Amino acid sequence: MAATPPVCDFGWKAPDFRLVATDTHFYSLDDLKGENGLVLAFICNHCPYVKAVIDRIVRDAGDLAPLGVGFAAICSNDPESHPDDSYENMQAFAKQNRFFFPYLHDEDQSVARAYDAACTPDFFGFNKDLELQYRGRLDASRNKAGPEDLRRDLFEAMKQVAETGQGPREQVPSMGCSIKWKAA
Repeated sequence: MAATPPVCDFGWKAPDFRLVATDTHFYSLDDLKGENGLVLAFICNHCPYVKAVIDRIVRDAGDLAPLGVGFAAICSNDPESHPDDSYENMQAFAKQNRFFFPYLHDEDQSVARAYDAACTPDFFGFNKDLELQYRGRLDASRNKAGPEDLRRDLFEAMKQVAETGQGPREQVPSMGCSIKWKAA
């Protein structure tokens, strides 16, 4: 089922966390942030919306690095109801898609809850002070990749954040599969 996150809450401070990544190392916000900001992307392995743009996510993470913007992906889905999103399958997905950034496992879903993540993909773009400046889409792709010449919404927004500390006031929310929550 498709879900859409809420609009950007400008200035909201990123809650800290410590999660294990597919490389078996643990990371916190301080480990991930760049000198000009940070993107946290809630994704998963099985979602058709993520699969359609995973190459573009990796591209944009690479293009943001020289601008001083850190990048990490987080999988919060329940692996019992969705085995494709298990830690072992996250490791395979990261390798298959040549992730050079941390892919974090939110096993207890506490980070997704703290961030109010709604879907996969769900992008959170922070400035150097870890204040939210972007909560929008990667580009206009949906569950199929759009044309190569689509405007790169996430990249352009985070380039602006890196340069000015402020995100664009006009943002189009991401759309994707809902987070797969564990049974209460």
